[in-house]
Amino acid sequence: MPRLLPRNDDTSGGNAAVKDTARWESALRAAPGVIRADLRPGRRDPLPRHRHLGRLAHGHIVLFCVLMGIWDMNLYEGLMEPAPGGVTLLVLVQSAAPVLALTRPTAALWASSVALALTATLTSAVFGGPWPWSVPGICLHAVVLLLLSLRVRPAAAVAAVGLSLLTGIGAVVPHPVPGPITLPLGALTFVTVTVIGCSLRAARVSRTRLVEQEELTAEERARRALLEERGRIARELHDVVAHHMSVISIQAQVAPHLVADPSPELRENLAGIRQNAVDALTELRRVLGVLRGDGAAGDAAAGVRHAPQPTLERLGELLANVRAAGLDVTAETRGGRRPLSPGTELSAYRIVQEALSNAVRHAPGARATVRTHYHRDGLTVRITNTAPARPPGPAPAGPGGEPGHGLLGMRERTAMLGGELAAGPTPDGGWEVTATLPAPLDPKDGP
Repeated sequence: MPRLLPRNDDTSGGNAAVKDTARWESALRAAPGVIRADLRPGRRDPLPRHRHLGRLAHGHIVLFCVLMGIWDMNLYEGLMEPAPGGVTLLVLVQSAAPVLALTRPTAALWASSVALALTATLTSAVFGGPWPWSVPGICLHAVVLLLLSLRVRPAAAVAAVGLSLLTGIGAVVPHPVPGPITLPLGALTFVTVTVIGCSLRAARVSRTRLVEQEELTAEERARRALLEERGRIARELHDVVAHHMSVISIQAQVAPHLVADPSPELRENLAGIRQNAVDALTELRRVLGVLRGDGAAGDAAAGVRHAPQPTLERLGELLANVRAAGLDVTAETRGGRRPLSPGTELSAYRIVQEALSNAVRHAPGARATVRTHYHRDGLTVRITNTAPARPPGPAPAGPGGEPGHGLLGMRERTAMLGGELAAGPTPDGGWEVTATLPAPLDPKDGP
């Protein structure tokens, strides 16, 4: 029997480990550039207003700085009796650093770090106690780190924490202080607030990316709906164009028999016209096959592939289907009815169909009216419905036709003919759709 080789189940895990290693290596290579870019002293990055609190959070930070500054100054005054002027100046700088961090977090970091280092150097050599940092100084610098980590990338935030720790280590090493020191407390506080800030920033970035992705998805969905609707319109217009091409081919074939003695040139030209019409019809059918695509099966199932395209002659059937679906609808016609181009007839029918379908879906129990007005410049179709009598339930299928994309399809059909479409609510709580389709009256037809 052939020996079965053992399956290697670690392949996927190995690939994931390789990808993780590569990602970390890439992040490490990019870290110096990130730190230089994010920790530039002149970098301006104002803290945005809070979504619910507005500028109240900014005011709380200012108040916190004032209280911590007073506490810090009183602490040094009590221990150094009195505090040197340099220490007072450094306390003021460190108290103002969080306020500066509201607009320029990187400049605030450098100012607060320098103040920490100089204060620790001046005080650690003078007296013993909980140094190199005072508790208020730790709190003030922690606020600076928090505001900074909210607005810089993690690599820069980590570098800021390292810089802060160096200010204390540099003061303790040359001047060892008897008793407890606040270096471990400061390190724990700085790391904690930085982790919190980076986490909040990551959550904000994730929300922003999610919103952007949702916007892109909505745009892509709208674009796909537009393309689907245009393809549907093109499939419907295929029958109209194919009919005209077939008529041209038949007329070109019959024309020589209507002349007593047609010349060879006439026969040749008519044969060329017929051949061009047949070729165009063949290519048109190929284009239709491409446009149908995935929808061909659905069209065939609905029985619409080989059905003639509807015109306004079938408006009565459509209204009967709508009434059967539960919508009370009436029809009015103004002007002398006259034949329009097949494309105009088809578009007008589909606009009425889609408007009534929307009324069935969104206005149950309402009354609808379909008004068609034939005038010299074309045809105006107005579909109105009253306010719904009850809340709409689950959307039912549209009456008497395949579903479209609502107003999108109406606008596309109207724009294709060079017409205008207006849609919107009515004062009584209903809805109105008005489409004006150009179809100028032929002058020879009279006034």
